[in-house]
Amino acid sequence: MPGKNIHKEPFDEGTITKLEIFQRYAREWLPTFVMSQRKRVSIFDFFAGPGYDETGCPGSPIRILQEIKGQIQNIKNNGTIIHLFFNEYDKKKYEQLLEAYKKFIDDNPEMRCGNIRITPYNKKFEELYDILEPEIGQVPSLVYLDQNGIKFIADKYFMSIVRKPQTDFLYYLSSSFFFRFGDTPEFREIVPQATMDEIKEKPYKYIHNEILNYLKSKLPEGSPVRMFPFTIKKNAGVYGIIFGASHIRAADKFLRMAWQINEVNGSANFDIDDDGKKDQLELWGPQPIKKIDAFKKALHEKIMAGEIHNNKEAFDFAIDKGHIGTHAKEEIAEMKRKKLITYDCTSPKVNYEAAYQRNEIVEYKIVKK
Repeated sequence: MPGKNIHKEPFDEGTITKLEIFQRYAREWLPTFVMSQRKRVSIFDFFAGPGYDETGCPGSPIRILQEIKGQIQNIKNNGTIIHLFFNEYDKKKYEQLLEAYKKFIDDNPEMRCGNIRITPYNKKFEELYDILEPEIGQVPSLVYLDQNGIKFIADKYFMSIVRKPQTDFLYYLSSSFFFRFGDTPEFREIVPQATMDEIKEKPYKYIHNEILNYLKSKLPEGSPVRMFPFTIKKNAGVYGIIFGASHIRAADKFLRMAWQINEVNGSANFDIDDDGKKDQLELWGPQPIKKIDAFKKALHEKIMAGEIHNNKEAFDFAIDKGHIGTHAKEEIAEMKRKKLITYDCTSPKVNYEAAYQRNEIVEYKIVKK
């Protein structure tokens, strides 16, 4: 089941969107540990590619290096070691990768320091994962899995990753593969046929979300791992990123980034839920409700039912529903304005910094009529 060789042609808009998401998350992730003076962090790029496409557009390994360059002075000042593991199985691309990252470092002398360590590999994913598995999670780890196949969702790899402490992952997959190869023996070994049939029954644009739901169902009971999708439409195909992390701060960072990319749904580079059409008057049946409005309605009901009492619970609810604290803040402030609730400060403080870092708990009290 060979993957598409995307590096023989320029990156298309969808691929660039994927790369930008990878890069932007690295931009959020890296300073978290550098500025807290962690001694070492690791980044694993299991499908690194040659470094650039044929037009010189940077791929994931160069984008990672660009983000490290942006933090290099802080990295040196705090004494953090950044260990990069770059893998490319194709021999020619591997040689191009070596040349690309070495040239990047040569062109940026500030990167020539003992803080940046790069270990390249020219191995199959299955072989390399067994080698690097003990390394993942030993220190704060960011794992990129960018492939056209489905090997990662096999229990051997997926269950291993989600049990790793202090490990965030971004997995890129092609939904079209599930349609094209879903009935093959390789797929049946990984995804049960009954599950595959259920996935295929959904609208094509939601396939990747259904895959995410399947993966969530495999999480161990009580697992702190949260996973979120970002669907990418390019040409006639639908692709997706699945993000996973066990720390709520990581989830908050990813969701804030995703909602910056798309303020309508925060989960796709297009109007996946057709929210743009929901402003039109519905003559027959109930008026469709937009994603943000539906979330605010659910939050409103939880607060009025006494199920959410404070900003920490409201923040957790927002994150678990794939929303950001700002959405919850807007609804809670509106509830106070309407004299439905009250709280003893000027802001409902639905954010990570207040609820977790500073432990500033704001109690919401229902106004009795």
